[in-house]
Amino acid sequence: MAKALEQPVPGITVGHALLARANGAAQPVDRIVHDGDTINIAADGNFGVRLLGVDAPEVSFELPRNPNFPDFPKGFVDIGDPAWTTFLTDPFAKGYQDLELRSALRAHLLTRLGPQTAANHAAHAAPATRALKDMIKLDITEQGLDETTFKIRLAFAHEILDRYGRLLCYVNRDQKQPPRPPAYNERLLAAGHVVPYFIWPNVDPFVRQQDRVADAVPAPGDVRALAESGALGRARQAVRQARDAGLGLWDHAGPLMLLPFELRFLAQRRAPDRYLIDLSDNAKELLHPQSYFRVPNPEDRLFVNAEHAPLFGAKGWSVPPM
Repeated sequence: MAKALEQPVPGITVGHALLARANGAAQPVDRIVHDGDTINIAADGNFGVRLLGVDAPEVSFELPRNPNFPDFPKGFVDIGDPAWTTFLTDPFAKGYQDLELRSALRAHLLTRLGPQTAANHAAHAAPATRALKDMIKLDITEQGLDETTFKIRLAFAHEILDRYGRLLCYVNRDQKQPPRPPAYNERLLAAGHVVPYFIWPNVDPFVRQQDRVADAVPAPGDVRALAESGALGRARQAVRQARDAGLGLWDHAGPLMLLPFELRFLAQRRAPDRYLIDLSDNAKELLHPQSYFRVPNPEDRLFVNAEHAPLFGAKGWSVPPM
């Protein structure tokens, strides 16, 4: 499917558009040009949307190349493929591109890796995918609509696009009359189908955002108010309840072994590069990106992109070198 936004090369995002439409018909240039610096357009293609605050087990991903495994399939490969079993049994085997990890993180990962890791990941990915499909289909039915008339509401936080050109959103059915159900992001967390993946400053789209991202930096030791209120507070509580109940990927008999972002950085051969705040503590320091596992519960992890770390340092937080 054609994309309205895409990244032809890393770091470059481009869009594709048409002249604005009215009732499906293209509008004349005289109508779509508002003034010398403003025009109205319609997207030419589809938007990819990445749900904020959640991370689902991967259905497929690209395997790293290794001359010792020349038969590894290329492109996005189903996690159930035997090649993934080989890779996740030992992603540090000879022949892969070097991945420089601290010894403590490597030791942590080794407790989660093995012949069953890929099958475990695939087993949890399927219900998560099915759950989101079912939620959307149920909303369509409940509203008495069909796939041609159903509308989606997107709520944005501070950042609009990710590095792949996808929209970063809280996603829900479009509904004018209250009460509106929780966003799909929150519903998936409550059902235990996804892992929380909170990345500052995209933690709550339903409050007035500061004019500058620097103004959103909490003071050292004052993160509890952020952690326990709004969308972030509701999401953290939902995750704790799902885990206690053994729902979804928290299944007490067979929980998710490897987190989705761990699978990605192992496959991409790129060490974690987001700092971390421990939301369970009156934190005054950012933890090193490779120390994320020292915060045991994922709902207590608030990740901070490296480019935002200096803002925290300027506010008085302790920031370790990368």
